Amino acid sequence: MICSNCIYDSKTPEITFNQDGVCNYCLQVDALKREYGTGGKLGQEKFEAISQKIKRDGEGKRYDCIVGVSGGTDSSYMLHLMKQKMHRPLAVHYDNTWNSSVATQNIQKITKNLNIDLYTHVVNNKEMDDIYRSFFLASVPAIDVATDLALTRVLYDAAIKYKVNYVIEGHSFITEGISPPSYSYFDGKYIKNVHDLYGHQRMETFPNMMFLRFLYYTLYKRIKKIRPLWYVDYSKEEAKELLKNNYGWDDYGGHHLENQITAFSHSYHNYKKFAIDQRNNSLSASVRAGKISQKEALNIYSQEPSYDKNLVEYTKKRLGFSDDQFKQIMEKENKSWKNYKNYKKLFEFLRPLFYVLSRFELVPRSFYLKYCFPIKNYE
Repeated sequence: MICSNCIYDSKTPEITFNQDGVCNYCLQVDALKREYGTGGKLGQEKFEAISQKIKRDGEGKRYDCIVGVSGGTDSSYMLHLMKQKMHRPLAVHYDNTWNSSVATQNIQKITKNLNIDLYTHVVNNKEMDDIYRSFFLASVPAIDVATDLALTRVLYDAAIKYKVNYVIEGHSFITEGISPPSYSYFDGKYIKNVHDLYGHQRMETFPNMMFLRFLYYTLYKRIKKIRPLWYVDYSKEEAKELLKNNYGWDDYGGHHLENQITAFSHSYHNYKKFAIDQRNNSLSASVRAGKISQKEALNIYSQEPSYDKNLVEYTKKRLGFSDDQFKQIMEKENKSWKNYKNYKKLFEFLRPLFYVLSRFELVPRSFYLKYCFPIKNYE
């Protein structure tokens, strides 16, 4: 069965359909659009109120907000938007040492042209490679998730260092869609357990985030997470043109392809080993938004995703695998985050707390929806 409103089908993890054949992911998008007023007058008014509060709380400070940057479209546009709204952002980047040259250049171009200071945390490359190698050996999908958690902590740490109360994130559920939780679950305990089992390097420069530290940022420091693209009208295509024309920004070729390990994970590893084709997220989002028809999206999705063979060889060599070792691991029994220690049950137990925190924007609403409810067949 295929959703009547996107291209998710009955094989999609944790999917359900209502009597009209609309999947729960589409219904969730609709609910979020109503709540945040996304793209309409209500959303614009809500974001304007947030913007004014950020300015008031930031009076007398060098920066009034932290903006995470990767060199990609959404985060680059976020710097443009916050400067346009007369904010004083500090750009913060977590360098996992797998950046593409285009991404690095984009960060330099956008921060220089907008006269924005850049704060970068660079992890030890051998340490980071050891973590990715561990995830590959663990036989789980989404081997790049350690980067996402590390960036989250680096943003919080920068906010504390510069006494800033707001972290701005360039995430859009409209353009990116909603990914099934099983595809990319991560938390600090999960990352630590996988690395303890398969890693060799000590975690010294990698900024992991265990549970008590997470509570320290959210409950004690009360740092707010704001996602402007949940409120305002946003077109990724128009954003790309604006960035190219105004800042000399360059397109890197696709969603998440600005980072090499993520490109490997999405375009090759997830698909070849786990039959996870994450193009359905953005394609479904495009269908929901009326940018392409369901028929057109299904036609694209029916074609096997392309990947860069040179990138596969580079990843294999950098992580220290021979051809035979790489092949053996790719053919090894598949596992998931469920097979390793994690905080999932704790997040579910504390769902009332995280609901309140999400209402006050101390954790993203997506965290509450993705992490705090039981996942079908979760063990």
